[in-house]
Amino acid sequence: MKALFLTNEYPPTIYGGAGVHVDYLSRELAKLIEVEVRCYGAAPREPRLDLPTLKATGYGCDTSAYTAPKQLHSVFAAAQRCLDWNTTTVDADIVHLHTWYTHLGGIFAKLNYGIPLVLTVHSLEPLRPWKREQLGGGYDFSCWVEKTAIEMADAVIAVSAETKADIHRLFQVPDERVPVIHNGIDLDEYRRVTTTAALEKYGINPREPYVLFVGRITRQKGIIHLVNAIEHMAPGYQIVLCAGAPDTPEIAAEMRAAVAAAQAKRPGIVWIDQMVSTPEKIELYSHAAVFCCPSIYEPFGIINLEAMACDTAVVASAVGGIKEVVVHGETGYLVHLEQMTASPFEAVNPRQFARDLAERINFLMTNPSIRTRMAADGRKRVEQHFGWPAIAQRTAALYESLVKK
Repeated sequence: MKALFLTNEYPPTIYGGAGVHVDYLSRELAKLIEVEVRCYGAAPREPRLDLPTLKATGYGCDTSAYTAPKQLHSVFAAAQRCLDWNTTTVDADIVHLHTWYTHLGGIFAKLNYGIPLVLTVHSLEPLRPWKREQLGGGYDFSCWVEKTAIEMADAVIAVSAETKADIHRLFQVPDERVPVIHNGIDLDEYRRVTTTAALEKYGINPREPYVLFVGRITRQKGIIHLVNAIEHMAPGYQIVLCAGAPDTPEIAAEMRAAVAAAQAKRPGIVWIDQMVSTPEKIELYSHAAVFCCPSIYEPFGIINLEAMACDTAVVASAVGGIKEVVVHGETGYLVHLEQMTASPFEAVNPRQFARDLAERINFLMTNPSIRTRMAADGRKRVEQHFGWPAIAQRTAALYESLVKK
């Protein structure tokens, strides 16, 4: 059996959880079946493992002649790549999509080549209204193409039970077509290390504890809420913000202003305004006293698994799939957002959310024995429930059932 993955992100260009998912799942699946990846980027793509059953090809797109509004360039480039992916012969038994950027390509493949369509929901467009800042009218297209692909897919993989509930609430999909297959973690790669080269490189004091954030600068990840929480944090520890790849110039400017205001009032705030390498990220996780994930929407949240695998206690927002990863009081603390407004993922009282984040972080910072216990329990939970080999086996079994039909 052969599976065709369509994806925006693939190594070395990964900036979010969907890219991490594609990287590791494709490698594990290639130990079981043949996998071909078609992705963004004209540069040659070499899989990180020498597997003859795993092939990756990048597809570029020249937008220099576009005269459409700038916000629409990424939308039309996505549509162009989806067409190019299909004008290259498709000889797979099944096509598997990752993020809305690929959905039109999957629709083409299912209809033109007659193969089953599988779609993994890493996030849902109706639950990300701030994307209009980035895409303008293209947000209406991304919502439409996502709905069309989801409702015609042979299987829609939800990465958490909460995501499955969202799918049923927002789309017309029979329950039997929506299996839950969690995201995973490479337990050999993500584990605590003792090296400190990354800390020294980015100006972090290895002798002083720190709370860590890792993620993109986007409304979804709640980074501005964490920066606003700094004024409520107790003295005596550092705040390390490993945050890059802003969605828009506007949120980039908002982030710069918020961090500058916080740094003017408190020492020890380190902003790494880029996406770091995986070994550097593992080192940052390993030495952090607490990891904070303040997302306001998160279907799963791989970053929490990464932190837990590196023996770090977690303070995270109680949204989406995070509640299936972080066990409150055991592997960390969950912080609830207050009642939502009509714009469903803006907290009614963002000041209270910021204070609540700071309160939990302060507590763990002053209770090293508790965070040490939580760190050990977090690693144990990841080992028991979130290894990639089992996830790949479940995915391959799903493919087989669909191909047989």
